[in-house]
Formats: sequence, structure tokens, C-alpha cells
Amino acid sequence: MYRSNGNYEAFARPMKPEGVDNKSAYIVGSGLAGLAAATFLVRDGQMKGEKIHVLEELALPGGSMDGIWNEQKGYIIRGGREMEPHFETLWDLFRSIPSLENPDISILDEFYWLNKKDPSYSSGRAIQDQGKAIDVPDKLTLTPKAIQELLDLVLTPEKDLDDKRIDEVFTDEFFKSNFWLYWSTMFAFEPWASAMEMRRYLMRFVHHIDSLPNLSSLRFTKYNQYESLILPIIKFLESKGVNFQYNTHVENIEVDTSNGDKVAKKIDMTVDGKDDSVDLTENDLVFVTNGSITESTTYGDQKHPAPTEHELGDSWKLWENLAKQDSSFGHPDKFCKNIPDANWVISGTITLTDDSATPYIEKISKKDPHSGSIVTSGPVSIKDSSWLYGYSISRQPHFKAQKPNELVVWVYGLFSDKPGDFVNKKITDCSGEELCEEWLYHIGVPTDKIKDIAENHASTIPAHMPYITSYFMPRKVGDRPLVVPNGSKNLAFIGNFSETDRDTVFTTEYSVRTAMEAVYTLLDVDRGVPEVFASAFDTRVLMRAVYYLNDQKGLKDIKLPFKERMVEKQLLEKIHGTYIEELMKEAKLL
Repeated sequence: MYRSNGNYEAFARPMKPEGVDNKSAYIVGSGLAGLAAATFLVRDGQMKGEKIHVLEELALPGGSMDGIWNEQKGYIIRGGREMEPHFETLWDLFRSIPSLENPDISILDEFYWLNKKDPSYSSGRAIQDQGKAIDVPDKLTLTPKAIQELLDLVLTPEKDLDDKRIDEVFTDEFFKSNFWLYWSTMFAFEPWASAMEMRRYLMRFVHHIDSLPNLSSLRFTKYNQYESLILPIIKFLESKGVNFQYNTHVENIEVDTSNGDKVAKKIDMTVDGKDDSVDLTENDLVFVTNGSITESTTYGDQKHPAPTEHELGDSWKLWENLAKQDSSFGHPDKFCKNIPDANWVISGTITLTDDSATPYIEKISKKDPHSGSIVTSGPVSIKDSSWLYGYSISRQPHFKAQKPNELVVWVYGLFSDKPGDFVNKKITDCSGEELCEEWLYHIGVPTDKIKDIAENHASTIPAHMPYITSYFMPRKVGDRPLVVPNGSKNLAFIGNFSETDRDTVFTTEYSVRTAMEAVYTLLDVDRGVPEVFASAFDTRVLMRAVYYLNDQKGLKDIKLPFKERMVEKQLLEKIHGTYIEELMKEAKLL
């Protein structure tokens, strides 16, 4: 497997890998990573679909890419996916998946046209004081000290950040900035999260620094991700003969680690409650989704909070059993145990059944939520919320079956250890009505109307997700297994708990990238995996980031100590009349 860039490799079709007709594949988990692996096996590996087996513990596919109608509870979404143009492998995947609405075009075409017609732009990125815009919302409000801390983190080698927390590399000045408010609520970072991952995010998304206040860099699907992305892949794979086996709990994969090699020899599982197994040879490729952020989710309802008690889920138990066999298979305990109390575990789906709350939504977002256009363009963060509460309203209808009078709102709180500001409870103790009441309070609904709307004009479903922030647990190199561990002949790890260079977890891109790398490595597919977008190595991007990190100030307006100012003066004299001066003018630094 090798990485590439440019359209020479991007547009090429690889030749059929040698020996592929003698191989088969078993994919554990039908989340986006598993479905992408199956697609790449068919498309680029040219493996026959009937030789591909997807083993899923649930009764339906999709993993964390959900969006369902539950007859007892109503509409449920546990989260959303923010996408951007430089998800190179994601778009490589979806260029090959036909649209369900128009089979003559791809999902990429459909997505591209939609977001050209209806681009993302937030007119109410953050609020306070019950629905009012925060002070200077277009500024990042970073002090020179905070900017220096950001630069120091980026310049620190990843190996020197083992087990470091974000709050160990930043001081209070940084956490008081709008930058941190926007950054943490957009990506779900907590102060205790991994500094190593924070560094990756800074380098991965440096080209979006300027859009943090308005979210114009983001792209969204027409409906929820299950209907817009998962169902089309399922139909495509089923048309190719791929076998989906549900209610299948994979408990262990026995691996022969003798002689320095790693060969998966047997899959132990329970199918519909009965013990079963599959014997494997080196020609049987196994792709494991190890760990899950949405496993063990519990649900509440209007009157009851979501239960917080849960057992360790199948994907975690499987990873534990694999890790016992070889240290190169990672350390799952690092991610699924000792998660801090001050973390995000609760989200809620609010279905508004009339327009009682619509004027307050419209006042913040400056958009009619029934217009069909994307409403909030990502999260609206509530700066003075004790829960650090936020909400997002996607294009409506968010479900194809949604009624014209209904609006679906997704809410979440990043701090689970503090009482709310209207509801005097921790978010984990709140019923659906109480989650809705807290949201209505913060968007400016008069207090005498809140209870009636929450009780009689809305239905809210809380979801408790004990592992939702596990991706960001402080870690060291080696805690996540390599996509294909050294010496592995037929076993690969896929998804956001496997390890690949430079890319960032908690993204659809990471799921697809690890799947592509796994397939290309085990099948020796002769085509480059698109490299992670190299924005951190583009001088133009870096100059532009300096301009916006300093709240749109040129060099002459940035306060520097006397010594540094003298060095700057000499540097400017050196570059006068050169293309470097032109680049700095383009970046508005001069």
C-alpha cells in the first residue's frame, strides 16, 4: 500500500490483484468502515460479492451513522456528521455509489450539487443570555500567549505527547477564547482530551481556521446520514451479491502469532443465540471494527431519562480478546475505561410538532426552518450553559417520512457533571421533557411558555452513549493497533480505533481511509490511497491562518516585543519585491 496525490492516481482503475479469485473476506461490523471495506473489495479488489461476508451484531446496518423512526419513541438521531471538501477517500468511495433518488448519478454528484445550491453558513454560531449573540462572534479572541501555545503544540512531535491532556498544554487564557468555544463544540473536544489528537486536528483542519465563526467550510447530506449515505451503499453491495449476516456477535478471532507472523485462524461467534464458528486460511481476509462510540446506547423518553447502567459491548469485548493475544493489537482499556465524569454522554432528539418554538429558532439562525435550506449549518453553541449545551438543525425534513409540521432538532451537552441553568439537574438525570425545557430556555423562549411547549408541542428522546468521547481519550503511540499490524497476513483493523498517519478520528474520512488502506494492503491493490490533505504544508494556508488567529490583523497591527519587531522589519526588507511579499499580501498580512 502506498499513498498518492493528484488526479493521475485518483482517476485510474487498478488492475485485478493476483490471486483475488481464491480469496474471501469477513468484515466484522457494518458501520461506515465495514461498508467501505466491502465496496473497495468489490470495486478495486475486484473480489466477487458472494465471497464477502459482513457480520453485524445488530438487526440493521450503519453503526454510528444512524437516523431511525421508532414506532414507540419517534425520530431518533444520536449525532450528525460534519464533512468537508478534502475528505479525499470519502469522496473516492461515494463517486462509485449510485443515488437512490436518481441511479444515473452518484451520491457524490447528488451531494455536490446540493451543497452548491444550498451552501453552509451559520448566522448564529454561538449564543448567550437566552438567545442573544455572543460578543464579537466573528473574532477568535486569542491572546498572544494563547496563539503561542497553539504554535508550540503544532511544533511538538507526536511522540512527545504520549498521554498528554489538552489542559496540560494550554492555560486559562486559551480556554476563555472564542476559538476554544468554537473548536471544542464543533469537534466535541473536552479539556481532558488527548493533546495528541488536538495537534492532529490543528494540522488537519488549519485551512478552516477562517470559517470557525460561520461554519461555511462544512457540507451536509440532504437527509440523515442513514438514509442519505448508508442505505445507498447497502443497496449497491447487495446488488453485487455481498452477504449481510445480522444478529451475529463475534466474540473472538483466534490468531496464530508464531514465527513472527499473524494469521487469523478462526472466528468464534454467536448467531441468533447459537454458537457458531468459521475456520480461516491465509486466503480468508478478516477486517475488524474494533471498539465503538455508540455501542451500549440506552434511550429514555419524554418522562424518563436514558438509563446509565450498561455492560461492555461486543466490539469492546472482541478487541479485548484480540489484545490478549498480541500487544500490537492495541490497548482497548485506554479508551473504554476511566472516562472522566465531565464528558459528553447525552444527546437528545427533539421533534417539534408545531411552530411554537419556530420564531426563536429563526431569530438566532436568520432562516425559516421550513424553507428546505440547512438551518443552523452545524452546532449552535450556548456559551453560558453549565452543560455547554448546543443544538443543530439540519435541512428539514431530516427524515423522508417527516410530516410538514414537524421539525427535528438534535441537542447535546459536553459537560455531564453539572446541573443545568433552567433544569436543576445533571444532564444524565434529565427526561426528554427536561432536555427540551433547558434548550427552550437558552434559545429565549419566555419561561412561562417553556413547560407547555416541551410537554405538549414536542417529543424528546434522550440517548445515553457511554463511549461517545472514547476516540479522544489521552493515549500514547501504540494504544491503537495499526490498520494492518506488522506481520499480519490476513487480519486488519478498520475504523476510528485503528491507527493511520496524520488523519483525525471522529470523522467519516477516518473510517473510509482505514478501510481503503486495509483492503489495498491485504490484497496488494496497485493504486495509491489518497494522502491526507496537506494543508499544514501549504505556506499560503499557514499565512492565512496567522491572519485569522490574530483576529484579521496584518503584521503591522500585531503587537510584538521590540526585539521581534526589529527582526520583522529586517525580514520585510529582505522580501520586498519578491513573490513571498505577494503571498503575504494575498493572506492580508501586509
